[in-house]
Amino acid sequence: MIKFCKIAVLVFVVILGLSSCEKEPKGQERVFVVAFDQKFTSYSNIRDEAKIDLVFSKAADFDGMLTIRLSAKNAEYQTDFTTIPRIDNNSEFQVPIKAGTKSTEFIFKNLIYPFDREDKVIQFEIVNVDYPDTFLLQGNTRTMVSFAASLGGTIAPEIGGPSQAFQVYVELSSGTVKEVARTSWELAFSSEADRVKINGSIYMAAKKLDTNDIDQVRQSQVSGFFSEVAVGTFDPVNENYVDAPSGDVTKTAIAEIKENDAENAVYLINMGFEPGQLANPAGADVAGEKRGWKKIRILKRQDDYLLQYANLNDSSHKEVRIKKNQAYNFSFYSLIAESEVSVEPTKENWDLNFTVFTNVIAGNGSYGYSDFVSNNTRGNSRAYAVIVTGSTPQDLAVKLEQAYADVQVDDSKLSNDQRVIGAEWRDVFTGQAFKDRFFVLKDAKGNYYKIKMISMLNEKGQRGYPKFEYQLIQ
Repeated sequence: MIKFCKIAVLVFVVILGLSSCEKEPKGQERVFVVAFDQKFTSYSNIRDEAKIDLVFSKAADFDGMLTIRLSAKNAEYQTDFTTIPRIDNNSEFQVPIKAGTKSTEFIFKNLIYPFDREDKVIQFEIVNVDYPDTFLLQGNTRTMVSFAASLGGTIAPEIGGPSQAFQVYVELSSGTVKEVARTSWELAFSSEADRVKINGSIYMAAKKLDTNDIDQVRQSQVSGFFSEVAVGTFDPVNENYVDAPSGDVTKTAIAEIKENDAENAVYLINMGFEPGQLANPAGADVAGEKRGWKKIRILKRQDDYLLQYANLNDSSHKEVRIKKNQAYNFSFYSLIAESEVSVEPTKENWDLNFTVFTNVIAGNGSYGYSDFVSNNTRGNSRAYAVIVTGSTPQDLAVKLEQAYADVQVDDSKLSNDQRVIGAEWRDVFTGQAFKDRFFVLKDAKGNYYKIKMISMLNEKGQRGYPKFEYQLIQ
């Protein structure tokens, strides 16, 4: 029986602190804290309008009112942008606090798209809280809309709960998030090298066959390989059937595509698994029904790829020509939909990928991991971990916060391995993010960010709900 990282965890009630507000002072449980949910919103993400959220430390006991002051640089109100509610003569507007709610919002409307300039900066600041009880302004009392690199924030990638049906790509400098069904593709054609990746997020595997005639291959000839060409067999030989988990594009299960057609063999393709369908799994449920098998062969045509593919018992095959697109790391193809699909953002416009992942355990071959985070080494996003020690949990927490606040970047530690965060941020036995570490990432634009993973479970104790905070290191 194939085993994956679907270790059942006990159901924990995870009480998460409000990401944008500090905890209430001891002995002042009735203190009401208000803050902006995010420090920054990228102007480039706002074609029409965006909600600007403000969050409370607890549900409001009373109605109240927040006063927000607006200031702008290189942007004119009612020409470049406007807000709902509108500002008054003092460049201020009010946003209601409603009893029983834990947040409120206002609308930022962009009035010029495509953008006419990229030096616009709009800042919003909480300048007054009209509330009947004791209140504090802590955390993000200001937020900014700008084209500059994001100052940071908190992101909860929606990977789909226990089945983790989505891969989520995140660009830190803009706060942009892109979700893609992880079953939407099988093959990724490199723009950098003559290489083709398989989709490790659905536990695919590929075996080179001793033929280059795809139409002569039949299931009866290859079915003996079915048990070995798979992920999670605990046989070291299956490392040969998956891509190098480090992200090294020169070490793919499918060999380099050669100019000479005769050197390009047929491959047996294990199509992996659909996401699970259990209603209330105790842990992750990422491997459901098997997706079957295909046979493929890939040739070169000038600087393009020619993909041949068919079902195992087909006596003829289909062909499609796939061009290299230098704006992207890879061009992606779906053997099911029989079409190219959009998966990754452009080459240097993403940093992190929250995904199911095929890794390797030394001596045990390839193995499936849930709740995995890779970074975009192909797009020059490099990272390293900062790990601290403490004598007690309280001591550890203090030292972690000090290290996080005072971190000094060490470029020599930045790694070319895409698994720096990987599975090294969470403990599947407790269902919690590790409390002794954070990560430093340098993106393709030269920005440095510190990243702290917060949680992996939702309030019901289910996996597939990651959350992290990040800050620009200035």
